[in-house]
Amino acid sequence: MLFHRCHLLLPIVLLTALIFLEFHIISFIHLFFEHAGISITQDEIFEAFVKDAHATEDEKRLQHIPKILWTESSCRKFIEEEYPWMLSTYDSYRFPVQRVDAVRYFLLFYYGGIYLDLDNGCLRNLTPLLYYPLWTTDGGRGALSNNILGSSPGHPFYTLLTKSLVTYNYDYVFPYITISYASGQWFETSIWEKYHASLPKNGVSRALKGYRVMMDDRPNTDPWIFFTQERGGSWVNWDNHFWL
Repeated sequence: MLFHRCHLLLPIVLLTALIFLEFHIISFIHLFFEHAGISITQDEIFEAFVKDAHATEDEKRLQHIPKILWTESSCRKFIEEEYPWMLSTYDSYRFPVQRVDAVRYFLLFYYGGIYLDLDNGCLRNLTPLLYYPLWTTDGGRGALSNNILGSSPGHPFYTLLTKSLVTYNYDYVFPYITISYASGQWFETSIWEKYHASLPKNGVSRALKGYRVMMDDRPNTDPWIFFTQERGGSWVNWDNHFWL
């Protein structure tokens, strides 16, 4: 009898697993095509800032950008105090880098400004980027990047992004997929596309639009005016060579 029940349950379990995998494979595939939002080069951002009439008037320019270096303890304290509903998910992440990914979204939602990973540097003052209400970085191939981000405080994209972290918190067995799709750049790209799909086709205010700042490092592409990139590795794991 037990064997008979197992024999009947096995096809159901396999079918459920196949449907689940098919759904998520489709979800993964769409992350690697042309992305929503307005593509803009770093050179275009700088030139627009220089040509803007207001940029020549010191009293109308943003004068001071406070810099904050966040640590593991200060990040957890921030989540605990400001977003306690997220704390159990935050603590449950399988990999430490997932907490690093998640907290940056809450920091940008709360404070606004610009977030940079420690393996990124600055070539010049980042003030011109503060005039864009929402932007991410785009390497020109594959998913969007979440290593450099910018936003105004309380932007609706970050409302959706932070609220989606709980439902996206799933262990996909492979570390690279788990990190990327539960909180990392695949997750960010998925919500970016979902957010832009929800906007009206016409009459969208500038404050709601998302910009993709191009950071393509291939030969003969637009120069990097603002940023540098070194090799990080906090997300590196045993399965990386399968996906990269």
